[in-house]
Amino acid sequence: MQSLAKPRAVEPLRPLAVRLQSMAYVDVRMRWKKDASFDAVPVLTHARDLRPLASLARLLSPSPAPVSAVSKLRRSLETPDRRVTAFLRRFPAAFVESVGPQHNLPWFRLSDAAARLLREERDLFAARRADVVGRLRRLLLMCPRHRLPLRVAQGMLWHLGIPEDYFKCPDHDIAQDGFRIITSGDGMICQGDEDGRELGLTNDGEGQEMPLSVLQMNAIKKFGSAEEVPIPLFQSKGLRLKRKIEDWLEGFQRLPYVSPYEDFSHINRGSDVSDKRVIGVLHELFSLFVTCSAERRRLLCLRQHLGLPQKFHRVFERHPHVFYLLLKEKTCFVVLKEAYMAGGDTAIEEHPMLEVRMKYVRLMEESREIIRCRRSGKPIKSESMESKESEDSVEMLS
Repeated sequence: MQSLAKPRAVEPLRPLAVRLQSMAYVDVRMRWKKDASFDAVPVLTHARDLRPLASLARLLSPSPAPVSAVSKLRRSLETPDRRVTAFLRRFPAAFVESVGPQHNLPWFRLSDAAARLLREERDLFAARRADVVGRLRRLLLMCPRHRLPLRVAQGMLWHLGIPEDYFKCPDHDIAQDGFRIITSGDGMICQGDEDGRELGLTNDGEGQEMPLSVLQMNAIKKFGSAEEVPIPLFQSKGLRLKRKIEDWLEGFQRLPYVSPYEDFSHINRGSDVSDKRVIGVLHELFSLFVTCSAERRRLLCLRQHLGLPQKFHRVFERHPHVFYLLLKEKTCFVVLKEAYMAGGDTAIEEHPMLEVRMKYVRLMEESREIIRCRRSGKPIKSESMESKESEDSVEMLS
């Protein structure tokens, strides 16, 4: 009896090159492990409140203002509280509340400690301007066109330690730092409209020698040359890797390294070499920031301009030995582990504005203590009051 089943068609073998290409990228996932040491770093745990606090301090300087003058800026300030008034009252060591002259509306002014800190921040930026602004230059050099949309560059100023009015205030004179604002198109742009404007270098980076990345400087410091550039790995406590993942990591470290400042058009995006380049770009980016960390969603605007893949955020989960995901108050911050675990064995330079950020954090912790004393009825003895009393005693002795 003749069978009615049709013979199975023989599929042609795929070329060997195609098979090798599909095996070029190894999909490795590692388990996220909570690290309590990062949760104990104050400048990281208070990162969500730090930026709106510093922005409000600049708005209330030099004279007090009614809360109605700043309450409408809640969306731009991105305060975690629903009302700006509630946020200001959370930090009595930085903002002093009083009753206004009309309608008993609340007014706020800077405390003496916050005003001194604000002046110190401005003086420090003026003294270390070349170092701080040089980080913005390196960010532009990482872009293939050596340009960034002005809105994107504006959003990076806080992370780079540059005043947020750097592009708007003419006193800063960005031309002396080698920057220029480029207008695309022939249409006129109104004041305050940043659409179509880009931040670029005065000479577009032509004829300029590209800097060495932090990973390359680490390799030179350790091996004497940058021919082979490994990525520093820092394993979380209690996390053990399988043998096959350890073997894959050893091979991954031997892959060629492509600097963030080099051309990457020849790299196949579906390979481990491209994955290592993405790590190098993000590593260099975090090393430019004040705290070597940033909120994960803040980095999405840089994807196209730095040549990153669409789902580059998976790198943070794929390489927990390089980055740590700090989950805090319904937000996710990415932390570069090398900056906090390498000690002195790293080429990452401490940001000049880091000490000022830490002093802002001390004001926030002091505010928490003041509120605790108010609720318990204990006398309030803040650090700012103690420093002021010590200054007065020195003046009396002199």
